[in-house]
Formats: sequence, structure tokens, C-alpha cells
Amino acid sequence: MFERQINIKNPAELKIMREAGRINAAVLAKVKELLQPGVTTADLNAAAEEVLKSHGCVSPFKGYGHPPFPASITVSINDEMVHGIPRPKRKLKNGDIVSIDCGTVFKGFVADSAFSAGVGDISFEAANLLKVTEEALYAGIAQMRKGRRTGDVSAAIQNYVESRGLHVTREYTGHGVGRSMHEGPQVPNIGTAGSGMLLRAGMTIALEPMVLIGTHETRVLPDQWTVVSADGTLTAHFEHTVAVTEGDPLLLTVL
Repeated sequence: MFERQINIKNPAELKIMREAGRINAAVLAKVKELLQPGVTTADLNAAAEEVLKSHGCVSPFKGYGHPPFPASITVSINDEMVHGIPRPKRKLKNGDIVSIDCGTVFKGFVADSAFSAGVGDISFEAANLLKVTEEALYAGIAQMRKGRRTGDVSAAIQNYVESRGLHVTREYTGHGVGRSMHEGPQVPNIGTAGSGMLLRAGMTIALEPMVLIGTHETRVLPDQWTVVSADGTLTAHFEHTVAVTEGDPLLLTVL
């Protein structure tokens, strides 16, 4: 399915996506400022929506899927890997690690990025998980060059994480992004170098390593959205939307 939906962006479209990415980065920066004990996950969503509104934008997350996702960001805590639903009574606690994912629609194009961070004082194990996950993202980004293949990106992420004794998800992947939140190509977090689709200039892909401490196995909670580690151990998630160019990879979701 993904391979039939690849859209190569021209310079004008990349310029729009870069602005969408800046807005998305501003949303995440605002949410990150609020990560402290006692803040509710619904507070974080409200702050994100204020920033989006100030730019005349909306999130593609809200109303997406079945059942429709009810918020503009996902807030996933500790063993929750992705797709956590913000709730008014869910408060952050000292020692939590929180993953925030947001999308922004600007002039018909989507930017998508995520980060994980600690709340207050976190354990060495949690801090190491955050470090490895973020560094795995940049290992993948380094492979986002014209003439390389999606398998080179996937293998870089997998090898980085597993060489440090952690695990990458099997079921959830990176993906193309542009006029739709999910386009081709699909870019798993596991793979074989030299395999997969050829990367071409103008491709825009959201890379998103999702890393678990215990095993790679996950399950979905009864809310039909929240994905948790099967064994209850900590998880983390970092993501950037990246463009393949004639030269170096271009990060679109930075300020």
C-alpha cells in the first residue's frame, strides 16, 4: 500500500513543509516547558492546541482513525510507547518519562515529530533509554541520502539500539508524510542494509524509532489506541520529518 503512495515534493512544497515543521517544533517546545509533576496530560494537549491555533493550524491526529482519536497530541507515559490519550485526571509524576507526538497541517501539508523526556528526577535506566532512542533517530537520519535505500535507514536504527542492549518495535514504523499523514514509503525500525526502496530527492519521511527496555513485544490497551510494552518496562519515542535532498538530509521539524 505505502509503495503506491509516494509523492515527490518540489522545492515550493518543501518550503511549505519546512514551515509546517517549524510550527510543529514550536508546539513540542511549548509542551516540553510544561513537563513537571502535577500537570495533567489534558493540560499538555490544551497548550499544544493553543500554539496550533495561534498559527491557524490544526493537528491531523484529532479525529483520525477508528475510534476517532480525541486529541491533538499523544501523551504516552513510561510503559506506554505511543498513541496515549490525554486525560484530565492523568497527572505527571516525578520520575516519569513522557513521549509527546504531534502533527501539524499547514497549507495542506503535514509535519510530524515527537520527543521523549523525563519529569523531575529520572533513573539512570530511563536516562539511558532516552539517550539511545534519540541517538538511534539521528543514526537513521544520517542514512537519508539520495541513492541509499530504506533498508539502510532501518538497519542503522536497529543496529544502534540493539548494540546497546535495547529493543526496537516490530509492528510500528516510520512513514512517508506530505499531503497525507501517512504516505509511502514505509520505513520499519528493523531491516537489512542495501534492501528496500531507493531513496530519491524530494521524498519526505517521518523517521520514528520506538525503543523498549525489556523485549520488542507490545500490546494495545482497551481504549484501542494506547500501545504499551508487553512486559511493563519503559519505552521511548523520538521522531523527525526528514527530506531527502541532492545533498545532506534536511530536518523539517526543527525551529
